[in-house]
Amino acid sequence: MQQKRGKKNRADRAISEAIGFIIIFGIIIAGIGLVTMYGYPMLLQQQSSSNEQIMEKNMIVLQNDLKSIAYKTVPYTETSLNVGGGALTVYNMTYDNATESNFAVYDDNGIIAFQTNPLLFFTGDLRYESTSAQTGLSLENGAVVKRMLAESGSSMLAEPRWYYDSQTNTAVIYLIGFTTPTTDILSQEGVGTVKMNLDLTNYTSYNLPAGDGLYVRYLPNNNADYSAAWDNYFTGTLNLNSLGGGVYQWPLNSAQSAEVVIYQYQVAIESV
Repeated sequence: MQQKRGKKNRADRAISEAIGFIIIFGIIIAGIGLVTMYGYPMLLQQQSSSNEQIMEKNMIVLQNDLKSIAYKTVPYTETSLNVGGGALTVYNMTYDNATESNFAVYDDNGIIAFQTNPLLFFTGDLRYESTSAQTGLSLENGAVVKRMLAESGSSMLAEPRWYYDSQTNTAVIYLIGFTTPTTDILSQEGVGTVKMNLDLTNYTSYNLPAGDGLYVRYLPNNNADYSAAWDNYFTGTLNLNSLGGGVYQWPLNSAQSAEVVIYQYQVAIESV
């Protein structure tokens, strides 16, 4: 009798250990499942957000390099950066004039001074597009602009250097475009170095007669539309009047002649 009772106790203990193992194993599997379901996507989101923030800072650094070359006549800049979660691409001024963004400057007659056509300037851009966060950043005409790839809105993270002096009735416009050595596009992922130098500079000053209006028109890139960002800059910062269709009128004093100063820069990006 005692022998049978001992065998039964040992069998009960074996069953208890098996049940305990199954419970612990189930808890481990459930924990792994919860981490996979909730934790991993959160980690990916955090990584995407981190990549985006890093690229925003990189774009500000590249804008400062651009300012040094264009405004401070620094002959050459070189900045190393890490491009994560997407690609950094240079679209130069001649990439595709049918689709690239451009700025036009003209007066009431559709011309500036003795030119027979409006001043039309294709800028190109230095563009980062994230594959994970679905965001796009561009260094376009001296400004750092941002957009969501699946949405139409955009914002300006760092402004260009345009301004209007109401005291002297002077408008100053900066137009900055990118050139590349041999091809229309340069692109990189991972660690790379952006090398810039000043390729060409053109400075012009025009005197507009009293009562003559001054206009700027921005037509966006078909694949990277930053119309909302430039609209906020033109109407909010410069106080230009929006006429629709991407056309803006400068708030010149019509009672006196105005001075229009236009700086045009071609910045060569040797590598990325």
